[in-house]
This record gives sequence, structure tokens and C-alpha cells, in this order.
Amino acid sequence: MKLILVSDTHLQTDTVPAFLSDVFDKYDMIVHAGDFDSLAFYKALEATGKLKAVHGNSDEPAVRELLPEKLVFEVEGIKIGVVHEASLSIVDNTATRYMALEMGVDVLVFGHLHRPIIEKSDVLIICPGSPTKARMSDPCAVELVIKDGSVTTNIIPITGQSCGYIDFSRKLSENENNTD
Repeated sequence: MKLILVSDTHLQTDTVPAFLSDVFDKYDMIVHAGDFDSLAFYKALEATGKLKAVHGNSDEPAVRELLPEKLVFEVEGIKIGVVHEASLSIVDNTATRYMALEMGVDVLVFGHLHRPIIEKSDVLIICPGSPTKARMSDPCAVELVIKDGSVTTNIIPITGQSCGYIDFSRKLSENENNTD
């Protein structure tokens, strides 16, 4: 089973943009860790028939009423948990690990940080970043493949604009390379 994990799309559209639907079409399930922003975009993703999702802190009230704050489901014997806010730290995921243990899941998918994190200990914690509003990263999602009780992950680049910090860092790097 191939899952695409996303979060923090922050879209106000009633259709799935082509750059996302081209990616989503390749997967059996879309897992969204909150912050659709609009009911229209949530409904567009729900219409795919592949969506598992929670609401985020920026979702409009209608989305918050439809979706839970936490979700646990199973895929081929692997328990997957989904929340929006699991950690406020991009460097210390201890609290996120404990949340996964409290939820009794093998994999915890969370959002809110807008940058990808994949960390494996006794549980696997994943923040897929944002395909549309990346912070300190390029736009991306995370692929989760479950086969024969084994789980693999890959960061999937998404076409779009990188955050200003990444663009600035790349320009600095280019300038350093040009002065050598």
C-alpha cells in the first residue's frame, strides 16, 4: 500500500491543483495532517475517495466540525496516528515520540511545522512538510510504503516555490562557489 502524506496545504480552492493531483493519483491513500484552510479544498480532496485527515489550527470552523483532532487507523497491520500539532520544536521530537506511544501507534504523522521530518526510534514520526507553504525547505510531501509489515519512507519533491530562507541560502552558496 502506497500512502502520500501531506499537511499545511492552506488552499482556498474547490479543486485539487494539477501539480498536486498528478502526485496524488500515484497513491492508494492521501493522509492529510491538517490545515486545509478551506472547506472547499477539504471537499475536493475528500472527493478522491482516498482521504484520511484531521483538522488543523488554521482550518475554518466547518472543517474543524467535520474532522477529528486525532485519528488512528491501521494499514496492513501498521497502526498510523495523525494529528496536526505534535511538537513545537524542529530539533527535539521527544514530546512527539511520547504522543505516538500514548496513542499506541507505529507511525505518527503530524503537521504544523511546514518542513519535513522523518525520525525513527521505537516509533516512526513524520512531518511531511508543506507542498504549498514550505518553511526552511522546498515544497514536499512524504511517501509511506507499507509492504509485508515493513515501512519505508521517501521525501517527495513538489513543484512550487521554496521558502525565502532556502532561496537566500542557495544564493549565498552560489556566491561562495563563484568566488573560489
